[in-house]
Amino acid sequence: MEDPKIIDTDRALGFTIPARHARGRVVRLGAVLDTVLAAHAYPAPIEALLAEALTLAALLGSTLKDAGGQLTLQAQTDGGVVKLLVCDYKGGELRGYVQYDAERLAECPENPSLFALFGAGYLAITFDQAATKERYQGIVPLDGDSLADAAQSYFVQSEQIPSLVKLGIARRADGTHVAGGLFLQHLPEGEDGRERLHVRLDHPEWEHVAILGGTMGADELADPTLPLETLVWRLFNEETEVRLLSEVSLARGCRCSPDYIAQVLGQFPVEEQREMADADGMIYVDCQFCATKFPVPVTAVVS
Repeated sequence: MEDPKIIDTDRALGFTIPARHARGRVVRLGAVLDTVLAAHAYPAPIEALLAEALTLAALLGSTLKDAGGQLTLQAQTDGGVVKLLVCDYKGGELRGYVQYDAERLAECPENPSLFALFGAGYLAITFDQAATKERYQGIVPLDGDSLADAAQSYFVQSEQIPSLVKLGIARRADGTHVAGGLFLQHLPEGEDGRERLHVRLDHPEWEHVAILGGTMGADELADPTLPLETLVWRLFNEETEVRLLSEVSLARGCRCSPDYIAQVLGQFPVEEQREMADADGMIYVDCQFCATKFPVPVTAVVS
């Protein structure tokens, strides 16, 4: 029985299963999630959607080997309840926000489906590699039951890698949130002289891993008293070898600051900067990620 006093949140843990040519990652968010959600008074359905997106961003972003790399998730529709959802991950830091139509949301059922929120929407997943300056992006329709379904479609369609993504979100009795996720992938085999993976989506080794991964419950993923190592052990304790990789600590991070905003504003012509300013010569910039308003004097921009 797990010790209920132990709280395991705000970290990601990777692992590999060598005999099955598979790799995986588990994450759990706690205080980080609450901090991001607290920036805006989101209604419950939007709160749950952003929690899922942040967990997905942590799952995918923490796989980046480039310490300066960034993973961005962007979901958008034309005329949907959700106008824009953006989350990103960089160096263990997460941020995100949602723009939505409150009136249309009020017309939806208590637990709206993904289609009810997005309609004919799409999800763009972008990996930016800082070291090589390369960018990889895939766009998939939001036509599944969850963001996890859309992410799976991305890896099958864009990367041609069989993958499994599972998410679990919970709101605790004290009002705090916990979210967890599981990400499994079959490792590419082409470099070993074997058949390319994308033509072997029914590979028996992958089927075995996917079936086991499918048994992980959302309640387990979102249980902060279950260490991430325990989740991995529950799934794969009968395998001959499971290698745990280094963990990644997760934090809420917003890269806005007066200096950064002044630098961005400095890219506009001086006359446009002055048009942005109020009568006192101040330009006010709102950061949607952290709900902070930054006053920047024009003199700080043009000097």
